Amino acid sequence: MPNTRDDDLRINAIRFLAVDAVQKANSGHPGMPLGAAAMIYALWTRHLRFNPQDPAWFNRDRFVLSSGHASMLLYAMLYLTGYGLTLDDLKHFRQLGSKTPGHPESLHTPGVEATTGPLGQGIANALGMAIAQAHVAATYDPTGVLFDHFTFALCSDGDLMEGISQETISLAGHLKLGKLIVLYDDNRVSLAGPTDVTFTDEHDARFDACGWHVQSLDISHANDVDVIDEAIATAKTVTDRPSFIRVRTHIGYGSPRQDQYLAHGEPLGADNVRRTKEFFGWPLEPDFYVPDDVLTFFRAFVEKGANLQAQWGANYSAWESRHGAAAAQLRRILSGELPADLPWPSFTAENGAMATRDAGGTVMNAIAAALPELVGGSADLDPSTKTYLKGHGDFQAYAYTGRNVHFGVREHVMAAAANGMAQHGGVLPFTATFFNFVDYMKPAVRLAALSNAHVAFIFTHDSVFLGEDGPTHEPIEQLATLRATPNITVVRPADSLETLEAWKLMVQPGSGPWALVLTRQTVPFLGERCADVGRGAYIIADTAGTPDLIAIATGSEVALAIGAKRLLDAQGIATRVVSMPSWELFDRQPDEYRERVLPQAVTARISIEAAATLGWERYVGSRGVTYGIDRFGLSAPAAAIAGTLGFTPEHIAAVAAGHFAIATR
Repeated sequence: MPNTRDDDLRINAIRFLAVDAVQKANSGHPGMPLGAAAMIYALWTRHLRFNPQDPAWFNRDRFVLSSGHASMLLYAMLYLTGYGLTLDDLKHFRQLGSKTPGHPESLHTPGVEATTGPLGQGIANALGMAIAQAHVAATYDPTGVLFDHFTFALCSDGDLMEGISQETISLAGHLKLGKLIVLYDDNRVSLAGPTDVTFTDEHDARFDACGWHVQSLDISHANDVDVIDEAIATAKTVTDRPSFIRVRTHIGYGSPRQDQYLAHGEPLGADNVRRTKEFFGWPLEPDFYVPDDVLTFFRAFVEKGANLQAQWGANYSAWESRHGAAAAQLRRILSGELPADLPWPSFTAENGAMATRDAGGTVMNAIAAALPELVGGSADLDPSTKTYLKGHGDFQAYAYTGRNVHFGVREHVMAAAANGMAQHGGVLPFTATFFNFVDYMKPAVRLAALSNAHVAFIFTHDSVFLGEDGPTHEPIEQLATLRATPNITVVRPADSLETLEAWKLMVQPGSGPWALVLTRQTVPFLGERCADVGRGAYIIADTAGTPDLIAIATGSEVALAIGAKRLLDAQGIATRVVSMPSWELFDRQPDEYRERVLPQAVTARISIEAAATLGWERYVGSRGVTYGIDRFGLSAPAAAIAGTLGFTPEHIAAVAAGHFAIATR
């Protein structure tokens, strides 16, 4: 059945808001908005539950535009449905300070659920949102009627080409997440040409093999609102599998560039815009035209959304009255508060000598019962990362109350799904793997930083001292890589006490992403003290008066620096040792504190870290020494590696003494 005239007008309004914005900016992607406008119209007007007046309403359906290059498709909907975007915002698409940046940013534009654009990330974020929804619903309302929202994602060819997509498809199918629905704009054209030069997968078979419910709409139904509506409605009835809806479309539909790769990544051009408007019978002037009755229709969703939320709020209030303790707990979590008292463990000389990975596991399990929002897992490594929450169950199909998510050997989707879990709310996600495998996670870790997602990324096996596994597993450049990434706090604790203090910081609501970097090998307990991890660096061993030399170290090398200090002190070189678990936290401290720890007058300094030396010059100064590893590691027992690479108290003391002699001439 053909669309009604009203439906076509509304769809064309979406199309041409996008086309005009891209043309005015002289930058952007008009092809997908032209081809997928009917799809997004059917979803948003007939299925998506949202309230533009409260974009954070907890039981809203989530929509993730995984193909973030088509951002104007989303911005058009946010403008039309009353999220606060104005026509001026659309007219300033991709301009400095605009609320409509080139790709959607969740912190920047109301109604954007996830920061997307790097392809494949968005569908993985959607998986994380579906995981969080399933866990919250199962934990707080097993009847499934109070937290029953869906997560929808719209993806492109590029999303499905990226390797993360297969990790997502596999894990989502295994978990049987029936509230996850992915729509695929199958236009068969990518930025460089037709996809058949590189991408001839049987998409339906791929999803079906991984346990998804699959529907396919052919090209004749690409713009048929009723057919698309029916497919989405069918997908919503499938509760035992995630759903995949493939819609065969024309990129640049209706334009002279239809089905051409030029429609993907550049404006149509003024003449082609005119011809496209003529094809659809759309007024040539003015640009950004929206008929009054079309805007009235869309703006009615403001009141509809408010009514939906009010009806849900009444049900929520009734639930609160029946489940006081659970309601209070969820209210605390959603309001961004911690429990009044968390049962933190204590570490002393008697029990504190251990690998910091073991200390981390001890802390997590001590607070897990009192911090029910702590949910996450490892990439098939929890026996090694020590991150399993004992007694709190496994998150598996139909056992969604479990808090241990088994991500499998899928680091990329693990990190991106954790971002989605954080963006959904109701959980504090953590991930865990060996530090060297941050390489698999980096795109998602970067987006966590860009989105300020509160995720605890736990990395163990933090240096060459993991030993016999050799250079393929021994991280060298990873600390420098993470430290160079804005808005992520990296902490490499020296012992169990610093690990405890790091966890106290990481659970703080709204504190953004953290990277906790932990040892495999046992490290000594460095004494009962005020381990001021929150300041990023502190004096752990000092000398009377002004020191002659300052040794700065992190992680397992702090104990090494203390050992070298004893030798240096015996030589008459008064040495201060500074433990610096976090550059980022130290850099945020007042000048007075930083001067107290690292007085400028003391120019004889040495940094000690079993990793790349890049960046340490900012703390040791132009006259200091950076002692680290600017080569790949070795396969050998840890002691042999330490001796070969000079990570012994004797060698460090000799290097420091030689430096002091030169620095004080």
